[in-house]
Amino acid sequence: MLSYWLAPNHEVLVAKIDGIILGTYYLMANQQRGGAHVANCGYMTAGAIRGKGIARAMCEHSLERARQRGFRAMQFNHVVSTNQRTVALWQKMGFSIVGTLPGTFKHPEHDYVDSYVIFRAL
Repeated sequence: MLSYWLAPNHEVLVAKIDGIILGTYYLMANQQRGGAHVANCGYMTAGAIRGKGIARAMCEHSLERARQRGFRAMQFNHVVSTNQRTVALWQKMGFSIVGTLPGTFKHPEHDYVDSYVIFRAL
């Protein structure tokens, strides 16, 4: 996981308060060549601070950083449908579900569930 997160094509940033890391995200081009104008991110927050606005702050920062880097849109390729908190946050941040990938995630409690492709123009 660490080698993927820190891949050379990922710009990795952290959210911290008083020197304590509360979350991290990476920013990269979603595709090569003709799709390189669309950003992609992955986010992680510390479990103990969920619901405290860290993911929202990282999303706001990543949108601004993506604009600074010249991206024209942001796309999340695989948002698990049962992660309702995250789906709701992305929608509040202006993203839309543009596709459903049926049964693409094997959930430990719910068996196979859908994933969403979520998109927002910048």
